[in-house]
Amino acid sequence: MNIENQNIEYKESWRDEYLKWVSGFANAQGGRLYIGIDDKGNVCGVENAHRLSEDIPNKIVALLGIVTDVNILNREGKDYIEIEVAPSNIPISYKGKYYYRSGSTMQELNGVALQQFILKKMGRSWDDMVHERATVDDLDREAIDFFLRKGIQAGRIDPSEANAPTMTVLQNLHLVDDEGRLKNAALLLFCKQPGRYFTGTEFKIGRFHSNIADLLSQEMIECSIIQMADRVVRMLKDKFLTMPIHYEGLQRVETLEVPEDALREILYNAICHKDYFGPQIQMRVWDHHVEIWNDGELPEKITPENIEDVHASYPRNKNIAFVFYKAGFIESWGRGWKKICDGFVSAGLPKPTIESKQGGVLVTFQRNNVNLKNADDIGQNKGVSDTISNKMSNKEFERMGNNIAETTQKTTQKTTRKIIELIRNYPEITTEELSEKCGVTKDGIKWQLKKLKSQGIIRRVGPDKGGHWEIIKHD
Repeated sequence: MNIENQNIEYKESWRDEYLKWVSGFANAQGGRLYIGIDDKGNVCGVENAHRLSEDIPNKIVALLGIVTDVNILNREGKDYIEIEVAPSNIPISYKGKYYYRSGSTMQELNGVALQQFILKKMGRSWDDMVHERATVDDLDREAIDFFLRKGIQAGRIDPSEANAPTMTVLQNLHLVDDEGRLKNAALLLFCKQPGRYFTGTEFKIGRFHSNIADLLSQEMIECSIIQMADRVVRMLKDKFLTMPIHYEGLQRVETLEVPEDALREILYNAICHKDYFGPQIQMRVWDHHVEIWNDGELPEKITPENIEDVHASYPRNKNIAFVFYKAGFIESWGRGWKKICDGFVSAGLPKPTIESKQGGVLVTFQRNNVNLKNADDIGQNKGVSDTISNKMSNKEFERMGNNIAETTQKTTQKTTRKIIELIRNYPEITTEELSEKCGVTKDGIKWQLKKLKSQGIIRRVGPDKGGHWEIIKHD
Protein backbone atom coordinates (compact mmCIF):
# COMPACT_ATOMS: atom_id res chain seq x y z
CA MET A 1 0.00 0.00 0.00
CA ASN A 2 1.33 3.45 -0.94
CA ILE A 3 2.02 5.99 1.80
CA GLU A 4 0.11 9.27 2.02
CA ASN A 5 1.27 11.88 -0.47
CA GLN A 6 0.07 14.69 -2.72
CA ASN A 7 -2.61 12.48 -4.24
CA ILE A 8 -3.42 9.93 -1.52
CA GLU A 9 -5.14 10.31 1.86
CA TYR A 10 -6.07 7.57 4.37
CA LYS A 11 -8.93 7.63 6.90
CA GLU A 12 -9.88 4.79 9.27
CA SER A 13 -13.59 5.60 9.13
CA TRP A 14 -15.96 7.89 7.28
CA ARG A 15 -17.03 11.34 8.51
CA ASP A 16 -18.93 13.85 6.43
CA GLU A 17 -16.27 16.47 7.20
CA TYR A 18 -13.93 14.46 4.97
CA LEU A 19 -15.79 15.98 2.04
CA LYS A 20 -13.32 18.86 2.42
CA TRP A 21 -10.61 16.41 1.31
CA VAL A 22 -12.65 15.60 -1.76
CA SER A 23 -12.98 19.35 -2.43
CA GLY A 24 -9.23 19.82 -1.95
CA PHE A 25 -8.34 17.04 -4.38
CA ALA A 26 -10.81 18.38 -6.97
CA ASN A 27 -9.33 21.88 -6.68
CA ALA A 28 -5.77 20.56 -7.07
CA GLN A 29 -4.54 17.71 -9.27
CA GLY A 30 -7.10 15.14 -8.18
CA GLY A 31 -6.40 12.19 -5.90
CA ARG A 32 -7.68 9.18 -4.00
CA LEU A 33 -9.26 9.12 -0.55
CA TYR A 34 -9.28 5.69 1.14
CA ILE A 35 -11.70 4.86 3.94
CA GLY A 36 -10.75 1.94 6.18
CA ILE A 37 -6.95 2.41 6.12
CA ASP A 38 -4.85 3.88 8.94
CA ASP A 39 -2.11 6.48 8.58
CA LYS A 40 0.53 3.79 8.16
CA GLY A 41 -1.27 2.24 5.20
CA ASN A 42 -2.62 -0.77 7.09
CA VAL A 43 -6.12 -1.95 6.13
CA CYS A 44 -8.40 -1.88 9.15
CA GLY A 45 -11.62 -2.22 7.16
CA VAL A 46 -15.02 -0.55 7.43
CA GLU A 47 -18.43 -1.86 8.34
CA ASN A 48 -21.36 -1.40 6.02
CA ALA A 49 -19.08 -0.80 3.03
CA HIS A 50 -21.95 -1.31 0.57
CA ARG A 51 -24.12 1.29 2.28
CA LEU A 52 -21.24 3.77 2.36
CA SER A 53 -20.52 3.15 -1.32
CA GLU A 54 -24.05 4.43 -2.04
CA ASP A 55 -24.23 7.24 0.55
CA ILE A 56 -20.87 8.89 -0.16
CA PRO A 57 -21.43 9.55 -3.92
CA ASN A 58 -24.84 11.05 -3.14
CA LYS A 59 -23.34 13.38 -0.52
CA ILE A 60 -20.56 14.43 -2.89
CA VAL A 61 -23.07 15.31 -5.60
CA ALA A 62 -25.39 17.13 -3.19
CA LEU A 63 -22.75 19.14 -1.27
CA LEU A 64 -19.96 19.54 -3.81
CA GLY A 65 -21.73 19.29 -7.15
CA ILE A 66 -19.26 16.82 -8.68
CA VAL A 67 -19.34 13.14 -9.60
CA THR A 68 -16.70 10.74 -8.30
CA ASP A 69 -15.99 7.04 -8.60
CA VAL A 70 -16.51 5.19 -5.31
CA ASN A 71 -15.23 1.60 -5.23
CA ILE A 72 -15.34 -1.20 -2.67
CA LEU A 73 -11.98 -2.96 -2.39
CA ASN A 74 -10.96 -5.95 -0.29
CA ARG A 75 -7.64 -6.92 1.21
CA GLU A 76 -6.98 -9.74 3.65
CA GLY A 77 -10.71 -10.27 3.97
CA LYS A 78 -11.37 -6.63 4.95
CA ASP A 79 -13.49 -4.24 2.91
CA TYR A 80 -12.33 -0.65 2.38
CA ILE A 81 -13.49 2.16 0.15
CA GLU A 82 -11.64 4.06 -2.55
CA ILE A 83 -12.91 7.50 -3.64
CA GLU A 84 -11.35 8.60 -6.93
CA VAL A 85 -11.47 12.38 -7.39
CA ALA A 86 -10.68 13.94 -10.75
CA PRO A 87 -9.30 17.50 -10.98
CA SER A 88 -12.04 20.06 -11.61
CA ASN A 89 -11.83 22.92 -14.09
CA ILE A 90 -14.06 25.06 -11.83
CA PRO A 91 -13.64 25.94 -8.12
CA ILE A 92 -15.30 23.42 -5.77
CA SER A 93 -16.45 24.58 -2.34
CA TYR A 94 -17.62 22.69 0.72
CA LYS A 95 -20.09 24.62 2.92
CA GLY A 96 -18.95 27.89 1.33
CA LYS A 97 -15.26 27.24 1.92
CA TYR A 98 -12.57 26.34 -0.59
CA TYR A 99 -9.86 23.77 0.09
CA TYR A 100 -6.70 22.86 -1.77
CA ARG A 101 -4.48 19.79 -1.50
CA SER A 102 -0.84 20.88 -1.28
CA GLY A 103 1.74 18.19 -0.57
CA SER A 104 0.30 15.97 2.14
CA THR A 105 -1.73 18.75 3.79
CA MET A 106 -5.15 20.24 3.18
CA GLN A 107 -5.29 24.03 3.08
CA GLU A 108 -8.29 26.30 3.39
CA LEU A 109 -7.99 29.12 0.89
CA ASN A 110 -8.67 32.65 2.09
CA GLY A 111 -8.03 36.23 1.04
CA VAL A 112 -5.47 36.75 -1.70
CA ALA A 113 -4.80 33.02 -2.10
CA LEU A 114 -8.51 32.42 -2.74
CA GLN A 115 -8.71 35.28 -5.26
CA GLN A 116 -5.72 33.95 -7.16
CA PHE A 117 -7.09 30.41 -7.09
CA ILE A 118 -10.49 31.44 -8.48
CA LEU A 119 -8.88 33.58 -11.20
CA LYS A 120 -6.64 30.67 -12.20
CA LYS A 121 -9.59 28.28 -12.41
CA MET A 122 -11.36 30.82 -14.61
CA GLY A 123 -8.33 30.90 -16.90
CA ARG A 124 -7.53 34.48 -15.95
CA SER A 125 -4.73 36.21 -14.08
CA TRP A 126 -4.73 39.21 -11.75
CA ASP A 127 -3.02 41.39 -14.32
CA ASP A 128 -5.96 40.74 -16.69
CA MET A 129 -8.48 42.33 -14.32
CA VAL A 130 -9.88 45.79 -15.09
CA HIS A 131 -8.96 48.69 -12.81
CA GLU A 132 -12.10 50.74 -12.37
CA ARG A 133 -10.49 54.05 -11.29
CA ALA A 134 -7.64 54.39 -13.76
CA THR A 135 -7.74 56.14 -17.15
CA VAL A 136 -5.39 56.49 -20.10
CA ASP A 137 -4.31 59.87 -18.67
CA ASP A 138 -2.64 57.99 -15.81
CA LEU A 139 -0.15 56.38 -18.21
CA ASP A 140 3.30 57.69 -19.08
CA ARG A 141 3.80 58.12 -22.81
CA GLU A 142 7.58 57.98 -22.33
CA ALA A 143 7.23 54.45 -20.94
CA ILE A 144 5.12 53.46 -23.95
CA ASP A 145 7.66 54.97 -26.36
CA PHE A 146 10.43 53.10 -24.52
CA PHE A 147 8.53 49.86 -25.07
CA LEU A 148 7.98 50.60 -28.76
CA ARG A 149 11.68 51.36 -29.32
CA LYS A 150 12.71 48.11 -27.62
CA GLY A 151 10.16 46.10 -29.56
CA ILE A 152 11.24 47.59 -32.89
CA GLN A 153 14.91 46.94 -32.06
CA ALA A 154 14.03 43.32 -31.24
CA GLY A 155 12.17 42.93 -34.55
CA ARG A 156 8.91 42.09 -32.78
CA ILE A 157 7.12 45.36 -33.54
CA ASP A 158 6.79 46.86 -37.00
CA PRO A 159 8.66 50.19 -37.33
CA SER A 160 5.48 51.76 -38.72
CA GLU A 161 4.01 51.53 -35.18
CA ALA A 162 6.68 53.77 -33.63
CA ASN A 163 4.25 56.69 -33.21
CA ALA A 164 1.04 54.74 -32.77
CA PRO A 165 -1.58 56.38 -30.50
CA THR A 166 -1.59 55.21 -26.92
CA MET A 167 -5.00 53.54 -27.16
CA THR A 168 -3.96 51.67 -30.31
CA VAL A 169 -0.87 50.32 -28.53
CA LEU A 170 -2.98 49.23 -25.55
CA GLN A 171 -5.54 47.51 -27.78
CA ASN A 172 -2.85 45.66 -29.73
CA LEU A 173 -1.38 44.43 -26.44
CA HIS A 174 -4.79 43.39 -25.04
CA LEU A 175 -4.37 45.79 -22.10
CA VAL A 176 -7.88 47.26 -22.29
CA ASP A 177 -11.28 45.60 -22.31
CA ASP A 178 -13.98 46.06 -24.94
CA GLU A 179 -15.07 49.30 -23.25
CA GLY A 180 -11.55 50.75 -23.29
CA ARG A 181 -10.99 50.33 -19.54
CA LEU A 182 -7.41 49.74 -18.39
CA LYS A 183 -6.34 46.39 -17.05
CA ASN A 184 -4.03 46.09 -14.05
CA ALA A 185 -1.18 45.11 -16.38
CA ALA A 186 -1.44 48.42 -18.26
CA LEU A 187 -0.92 50.40 -15.05
CA LEU A 188 2.00 48.28 -13.88
CA LEU A 189 3.69 48.42 -17.27
CA PHE A 190 3.21 52.04 -18.24
CA CYS A 191 2.20 54.11 -15.20
CA LYS A 192 4.94 56.44 -13.95
CA GLN A 193 4.05 55.68 -10.32
CA PRO A 194 2.20 52.35 -10.15
CA GLY A 195 2.48 52.56 -6.36
CA ARG A 196 -0.44 55.01 -6.49
CA TYR A 197 -2.66 52.07 -7.34
CA PHE A 198 -0.90 48.97 -5.99
CA THR A 199 1.40 48.09 -3.12
CA GLY A 200 4.69 46.27 -3.53
CA THR A 201 5.56 47.64 -6.98
CA GLU A 202 8.97 49.02 -6.00
CA PHE A 203 12.38 47.41 -6.41
CA LYS A 204 14.42 47.54 -3.18
CA ILE A 205 18.22 47.29 -3.23
CA GLY A 206 20.36 47.00 -0.10
CA ARG A 207 24.13 46.76 0.32
CA PHE A 208 25.17 44.50 3.19
CA HIS A 209 28.53 43.55 4.61
CA SER A 210 28.73 40.69 7.11
CA ASN A 211 25.13 40.08 8.20
CA ILE A 212 21.57 41.25 7.58
CA ALA A 213 21.87 43.85 10.34
CA ASP A 214 24.96 45.35 8.68
CA LEU A 215 23.17 47.55 6.12
CA LEU A 216 25.60 49.93 4.42
CA SER A 217 23.24 51.68 1.98
CA GLN A 218 19.93 51.19 0.24
CA GLU A 219 17.87 52.48 -2.67
CA MET A 220 14.22 52.15 -3.63
CA ILE A 221 13.35 52.27 -7.32
CA GLU A 222 9.77 53.03 -8.34
CA CYS A 223 8.82 53.36 -11.97
CA SER A 224 6.86 51.59 -14.68
CA ILE A 225 7.88 47.94 -14.67
CA ILE A 226 8.68 48.05 -18.41
CA GLN A 227 11.57 50.41 -17.51
CA MET A 228 12.45 48.89 -14.14
CA ALA A 229 15.21 46.49 -15.25
CA ASP A 230 17.03 49.33 -17.04
CA ARG A 231 16.78 51.54 -13.94
CA VAL A 232 18.01 48.75 -11.67
CA VAL A 233 21.01 47.98 -13.88
CA ARG A 234 21.95 51.67 -13.98
CA MET A 235 21.71 51.91 -10.21
CA LEU A 236 23.86 48.79 -9.79
CA LYS A 237 26.51 50.26 -12.10
CA ASP A 238 26.45 53.61 -10.31
CA LYS A 239 26.49 52.47 -6.73
CA PHE A 240 26.49 48.74 -5.97
CA LEU A 241 28.65 46.75 -8.42
CA THR A 242 32.04 47.35 -10.02
CA MET A 243 32.88 48.11 -13.65
CA PRO A 244 36.47 46.90 -14.20
CA ILE A 245 38.35 48.58 -17.06
CA HIS A 246 40.29 46.69 -19.71
CA TYR A 247 41.63 47.53 -23.14
CA GLU A 248 40.94 45.84 -26.45
CA GLY A 249 43.81 47.24 -28.48
CA LEU A 250 43.54 50.98 -27.88
CA GLN A 251 39.84 50.78 -27.04
CA ARG A 252 38.96 51.34 -23.37
CA VAL A 253 36.21 48.93 -22.28
CA GLU A 254 34.24 48.92 -19.01
CA THR A 255 32.41 45.67 -18.29
CA LEU A 256 30.07 44.92 -15.43
CA GLU A 257 31.51 42.39 -12.98
CA VAL A 258 28.63 39.97 -13.69
CA PRO A 259 27.31 39.09 -17.18
CA GLU A 260 24.87 41.90 -17.92
CA ASP A 261 22.61 39.98 -20.31
CA ALA A 262 22.16 37.19 -17.76
CA LEU A 263 21.58 39.74 -14.99
CA ARG A 264 18.86 41.42 -17.05
CA GLU A 265 17.25 38.03 -17.68
CA ILE A 266 17.10 37.45 -13.91
CA LEU A 267 15.56 40.88 -13.41
CA TYR A 268 13.00 40.37 -16.19
CA ASN A 269 11.97 37.04 -14.65
CA ALA A 270 11.60 38.56 -11.18
CA ILE A 271 9.55 41.52 -12.46
CA CYS A 272 7.46 39.55 -14.94
CA HIS A 273 6.59 36.60 -12.68
CA LYS A 274 6.17 38.50 -9.41
CA ASP A 275 2.98 38.04 -7.42
CA TYR A 276 1.81 41.65 -7.28
CA PHE A 277 -0.36 40.97 -4.26
CA GLY A 278 2.84 40.63 -2.24
CA PRO A 279 5.77 42.83 -1.11
CA GLN A 280 8.32 44.50 -3.37
CA ILE A 281 11.20 42.74 -5.10
CA GLN A 282 14.26 42.76 -2.86
CA MET A 283 17.91 42.62 -3.90
CA ARG A 284 20.65 42.14 -1.34
CA VAL A 285 24.18 42.91 -2.51
CA TRP A 286 26.85 41.27 -0.36
CA ASP A 287 30.63 41.42 -0.64
CA HIS A 288 30.81 38.26 -2.71
CA HIS A 289 27.31 37.46 -3.93
CA VAL A 290 23.92 38.94 -4.77
CA GLU A 291 20.43 37.70 -3.79
CA ILE A 292 17.20 38.62 -5.59
CA TRP A 293 13.86 37.61 -4.08
CA ASN A 294 10.43 38.09 -5.60
CA ASP A 295 7.08 37.07 -4.12
CA GLY A 296 5.30 34.16 -5.80
CA GLU A 297 6.16 30.46 -5.88
CA LEU A 298 7.49 28.62 -8.90
CA PRO A 299 4.81 27.07 -11.14
CA GLU A 300 3.56 23.70 -9.86
CA LYS A 301 5.37 21.67 -12.51
CA ILE A 302 8.66 23.55 -12.13
CA THR A 303 11.16 22.83 -9.36
CA PRO A 304 14.69 24.08 -8.66
CA GLU A 305 15.88 20.64 -9.73
CA ASN A 306 14.22 20.59 -13.19
CA ILE A 307 14.06 24.29 -14.06
CA GLU A 308 17.08 24.09 -16.36
CA ASP A 309 15.42 21.33 -18.39
CA VAL A 310 13.39 22.20 -21.48
CA HIS A 311 9.87 23.03 -20.31
CA ALA A 312 6.77 24.93 -21.31
CA SER A 313 6.39 28.54 -20.24
CA TYR A 314 4.02 29.10 -17.29
CA PRO A 315 3.73 32.88 -16.80
CA ARG A 316 1.92 34.05 -13.68
CA ASN A 317 1.05 37.39 -15.30
CA LYS A 318 0.12 36.53 -18.88
CA ASN A 319 -0.40 40.09 -20.12
CA ILE A 320 2.85 41.34 -18.61
CA ALA A 321 4.70 38.34 -20.04
CA PHE A 322 3.29 39.08 -23.51
CA VAL A 323 4.45 42.71 -23.38
CA PHE A 324 7.90 41.67 -22.15
CA TYR A 325 8.06 39.23 -25.04
CA LYS A 326 7.07 41.91 -27.58
CA ALA A 327 9.75 44.20 -26.12
CA GLY A 328 12.36 41.50 -26.70
CA PHE A 329 13.04 41.06 -22.99
CA ILE A 330 12.03 37.41 -22.68
CA GLU A 331 11.34 34.37 -24.81
CA SER A 332 8.20 32.25 -24.64
CA TRP A 333 9.87 28.86 -24.69
CA GLY A 334 10.76 28.30 -21.05
CA ARG A 335 14.49 28.74 -21.83
CA GLY A 336 15.13 31.74 -19.59
CA TRP A 337 16.88 29.97 -16.72
CA LYS A 338 19.13 27.97 -19.06
CA LYS A 339 20.19 31.22 -20.78
CA ILE A 340 20.99 32.71 -17.38
CA CYS A 341 23.13 29.73 -16.37
CA ASP A 342 24.92 29.67 -19.72
CA GLY A 343 25.69 33.38 -19.39
CA PHE A 344 27.32 33.00 -15.99
CA VAL A 345 29.31 29.93 -17.03
CA SER A 346 30.59 31.77 -20.13
CA ALA A 347 31.77 34.56 -17.82
CA GLY A 348 33.72 32.07 -15.69
CA LEU A 349 31.27 32.21 -12.80
CA PRO A 350 29.25 29.44 -11.14
CA LYS A 351 25.66 28.89 -12.21
CA PRO A 352 23.21 30.91 -10.11
CA THR A 353 21.07 28.95 -7.67
CA ILE A 354 17.30 29.14 -7.39
CA GLU A 355 15.13 28.06 -4.48
CA SER A 356 11.65 28.49 -3.08
CA LYS A 357 11.83 30.60 0.05
CA GLN A 358 9.24 32.38 2.19
CA GLY A 359 6.50 32.11 -0.39
CA GLY A 360 8.67 33.39 -3.20
CA VAL A 361 11.67 32.66 -5.40
CA LEU A 362 15.23 33.41 -4.30
CA VAL A 363 18.00 33.62 -6.91
CA THR A 364 21.61 33.82 -5.75
CA PHE A 365 24.63 34.48 -7.93
CA GLN A 366 28.31 35.08 -7.26
CA ARG A 367 30.07 38.37 -7.89
CA ASN A 368 33.27 38.47 -9.90
CA ASN A 369 34.63 40.79 -7.26
CA VAL A 370 38.29 40.06 -6.68
CA ASN A 371 39.08 43.09 -4.53
CA LEU A 372 40.50 40.82 -1.87
CA LYS A 373 43.89 40.43 -0.17
CA ASN A 374 44.68 36.92 -1.30
CA ALA A 375 43.25 33.72 -2.62
CA ASP A 376 42.50 32.46 0.89
CA ASP A 377 39.92 35.23 1.27
CA ILE A 378 38.25 33.97 -1.88
CA GLY A 379 37.88 30.49 -0.50
CA GLN A 380 36.57 31.64 2.87
CA ASN A 381 33.94 33.92 1.41
CA LYS A 382 33.02 31.83 -1.62
CA GLY A 383 32.90 35.02 -3.63
CA VAL A 384 34.50 33.91 -6.86
CA SER A 385 34.12 30.70 -8.79
CA ASP A 386 36.60 27.87 -8.59
CA THR A 387 37.13 28.31 -12.33
CA ILE A 388 38.55 31.79 -11.85
CA SER A 389 40.50 31.07 -8.70
CA ASN A 390 42.25 28.16 -10.42
CA LYS A 391 43.38 30.40 -13.25
CA MET A 392 44.94 33.20 -11.16
CA SER A 393 47.79 33.45 -8.74
CA ASN A 394 47.58 35.34 -5.45
CA LYS A 395 49.54 38.25 -6.93
CA GLU A 396 47.16 38.38 -9.90
CA PHE A 397 44.16 38.44 -7.59
CA GLU A 398 45.69 41.23 -5.56
CA ARG A 399 46.64 43.23 -8.65
CA MET A 400 43.16 42.86 -10.17
CA GLY A 401 41.54 43.80 -6.90
CA ASN A 402 43.63 46.96 -6.69
CA ASN A 403 42.73 47.81 -10.28
CA ILE A 404 39.01 47.42 -9.54
CA ALA A 405 39.23 49.61 -6.47
CA GLU A 406 41.20 52.23 -8.42
CA THR A 407 38.75 52.09 -11.31
CA THR A 408 35.72 52.53 -9.09
CA GLN A 409 37.34 55.47 -7.29
CA LYS A 410 38.37 57.16 -10.56
CA THR A 411 34.87 56.74 -12.01
CA THR A 412 33.28 58.29 -8.92
CA GLN A 413 35.79 61.17 -8.88
CA LYS A 414 35.18 61.85 -12.57
CA THR A 415 31.43 62.12 -11.97
CA THR A 416 31.98 64.33 -8.94
CA ARG A 417 34.19 66.73 -10.90
CA LYS A 418 31.64 66.91 -13.71
CA ILE A 419 28.80 67.69 -11.27
CA ILE A 420 30.82 70.50 -9.65
CA GLU A 421 31.72 71.97 -13.05
CA LEU A 422 28.09 71.88 -14.20
CA ILE A 423 26.91 73.55 -10.99
CA ARG A 424 29.62 76.21 -11.37
CA ASN A 425 28.42 77.05 -14.88
CA TYR A 426 24.67 76.42 -14.38
CA PRO A 427 23.73 77.09 -10.72
CA GLU A 428 20.03 76.47 -11.42
CA ILE A 429 20.62 73.05 -13.02
CA THR A 430 18.16 70.36 -11.91
CA THR A 431 18.79 66.83 -10.71
CA GLU A 432 17.22 65.50 -13.91
CA GLU A 433 19.54 67.65 -16.06
CA LEU A 434 22.59 66.53 -14.07
CA SER A 435 21.53 62.92 -14.55
CA GLU A 436 21.22 63.37 -18.32
CA LYS A 437 24.51 65.26 -18.77
CA CYS A 438 26.55 62.94 -16.51
CA GLY A 439 25.04 59.70 -17.79
CA VAL A 440 24.19 58.69 -14.22
CA THR A 441 20.80 57.73 -12.81
CA LYS A 442 18.80 60.29 -10.89
CA ASP A 443 19.29 58.28 -7.70
CA GLY A 444 23.04 58.20 -8.35
CA ILE A 445 23.09 62.00 -8.75
CA LYS A 446 21.16 62.42 -5.49
CA TRP A 447 23.73 60.24 -3.74
CA GLN A 448 26.58 62.37 -5.15
CA LEU A 449 24.87 65.66 -4.18
CA LYS A 450 24.25 64.39 -0.65
CA LYS A 451 27.94 63.47 -0.34
CA LEU A 452 29.10 66.86 -1.66
CA LYS A 453 26.80 68.70 0.76
CA SER A 454 28.02 66.63 3.73
CA GLN A 455 31.63 67.46 2.73
CA GLY A 456 30.80 71.17 2.72
CA ILE A 457 31.61 71.55 -0.97
CA ILE A 458 28.15 72.68 -2.16
CA ARG A 459 24.93 73.93 -0.67
CA ARG A 460 21.37 74.41 -1.83
CA VAL A 461 19.94 77.93 -1.68
CA GLY A 462 16.16 78.18 -1.81
CA PRO A 463 13.56 75.45 -2.49
CA ASP A 464 14.01 72.42 -4.72
CA LYS A 465 11.99 74.20 -7.38
CA GLY A 466 13.14 77.77 -8.05
CA GLY A 467 16.32 77.61 -5.96
CA HIS A 468 19.95 77.23 -7.03
CA TRP A 469 23.26 75.62 -6.09
CA GLU A 470 26.33 77.38 -4.65
CA ILE A 471 29.88 76.09 -4.51
CA ILE A 472 31.31 76.71 -1.05
CA LYS A 473 34.78 75.29 -1.64
CA HIS A 474 36.57 73.27 -4.27
CA ASP A 475 40.22 72.43 -4.68
